[in-house]
Amino acid sequence: MNKQQQGSELFSAILAVPFGKFGIRTAGGLVTELYYLAPHFDEKSAQDPVAELAAAQVLRYCADPDFVFELPLARAGSPFQHKVWDTISSIPRGSVRTYGEVARHIGSAPRAVGQACGANWFPLVIPCHRVTSASGLGGFARSDDQNGFLLGVKRWLLAHEGASEYAWQQATLL
Repeated sequence: MNKQQQGSELFSAILAVPFGKFGIRTAGGLVTELYYLAPHFDEKSAQDPVAELAAAQVLRYCADPDFVFELPLARAGSPFQHKVWDTISSIPRGSVRTYGEVARHIGSAPRAVGQACGANWFPLVIPCHRVTSASGLGGFARSDDQNGFLLGVKRWLLAHEGASEYAWQQATLL
């Protein structure tokens, strides 16, 4: 197995998307995880109908930021994480909120919101990229390397959805 194929067996599909590659994991007729992958991964055709459905929907989102996902998602996360993810899911496309704003809305702390964002099993479907720090872009997918791949993904997603850099700095209240 070459380096580009290494790890691909973990995914039910790997898609080429504008920001790199996107991995889809499925089991038992459910999407169990969606994952941002670096560009060096090889594409992999969908291995089952649920992966095929998810792949089609991810590509539709990449073409149309207003696309609404309808996927059978596996149950994952704690009740607190679901509270954060539900709040994040209500942030309109093109808008951002800060970790602090989300925390105040649910009666929690910004760090706990950031940890719930990092634990998101279903990025894109649950748009954690719409949450930023009060002083800028913030982290993403458990990365805060401002020049790294994952924050490049966050920048692409926000631009794709029409969020201006000004909005990243001046997030409005929930």
